[in-house]
Amino acid sequence: MSTETLQNLEICVRSLEELLPSLTDEQWEAQSLCPDWTVREVITHLAGVEHMLTEWKPQSAEEPLPFEKLAASVAEFAARTEGASGAELVERWRSIMDIRRTQWAAMTVEDLDRECMTPVGPATYGRFMAIRVFDHWVHEQDIRRPLGIPGHEAGPAAEMSIDEIQGSLGYIAGKKIGLPDGTSMTISLTGPVTRTMHVAVDGRARVVPALDHPDVTLTSDSTTFALLACGRIDPSAEIEAGRISWSGDDEWGERAARNLAFTM
Repeated sequence: MSTETLQNLEICVRSLEELLPSLTDEQWEAQSLCPDWTVREVITHLAGVEHMLTEWKPQSAEEPLPFEKLAASVAEFAARTEGASGAELVERWRSIMDIRRTQWAAMTVEDLDRECMTPVGPATYGRFMAIRVFDHWVHEQDIRRPLGIPGHEAGPAAEMSIDEIQGSLGYIAGKKIGLPDGTSMTISLTGPVTRTMHVAVDGRARVVPALDHPDVTLTSDSTTFALLACGRIDPSAEIEAGRISWSGDDEWGERAARNLAFTM
């Protein structure tokens, strides 16, 4: 696993460092795209997860993830920052991230290749860190979209986050959308991350390198696509606004646009 993953984590932290100090008291208490979390609670979650990770080093792929420690870490950070101003919250979040940055800087390729349980099953610590990039990037958009502060929609961390979704397209097409056997779909992302992805169903749905004549083609900007895939935004509103559209089979196009969510 390349140390590029760690560089992308640093990019995510730097982007939040630019965003968070600019928020007003009202914006800190605003509803994020996560149904149960305010903007403050999104940062509390990110800080709690990273604080737990400062003290956890995986030993094997058989070792379960320390979810109990995670819940305790998030609760501890929330308790320590209850009533804190936005500026104080940022400083406490940054103090945790400074520890993580030091740890990332010391990691080797061997560390990243260490076998490890991850949220998607047994893999490597590098794979775990790639999922952390995805989590950071999506949570930043959870804050930016409802506050009307667009940003960090392009670049290597955004690309890696779209990679995460692309890796699940077979599941999305087969299980969530339910494309029937013998059909295929192309997804065209118009930017800021520009990409064309293809899925064909031949016994099971799988990502393929190319399609000559897909049955349906979805077209969307990459951030809308990612937030739909993460279950963050209402498909009906995005369809009505024209931020996601389709051509080809109309029935399956609409069904695909409405059923991209594979995670929350």
